[in-house]
Amino acid sequence: MVVKTQVNGTGVTGLHVGAKNVRRYFPKNVDTIELQLDHLKIQCGLSPQFWHGEPDIHDRRLCEWLDFKVFHRVNGQRCLRLAMTPSGNNTFSVRSTALDEDVQRPSEINTAA
Repeated sequence: MVVKTQVNGTGVTGLHVGAKNVRRYFPKNVDTIELQLDHLKIQCGLSPQFWHGEPDIHDRRLCEWLDFKVFHRVNGQRCLRLAMTPSGNNTFSVRSTALDEDVQRPSEINTAA
């Protein structure tokens, strides 16, 4: 599934999963999920609002990872798309699609010069 970062004026505040993804990938009885962020595994709590119009994941460690791994590698983009893939029971791996695009850019720049 594709999720988006949530950003306020000072930095990233979490991930917006989207209502369709919530209905498809998250059982209502789950209040905690595990996220695999590179070699880091964290557990994130899901608020009751997650199923009622606020399909967002907020966690300090997730925000720090996003700031370090994702936002430092892309210039000027505020809202980024990430791939969030189910990888077990209530477990998801998160990977930046922006990093994939960034890997492709140098060859595009070299051929344009």
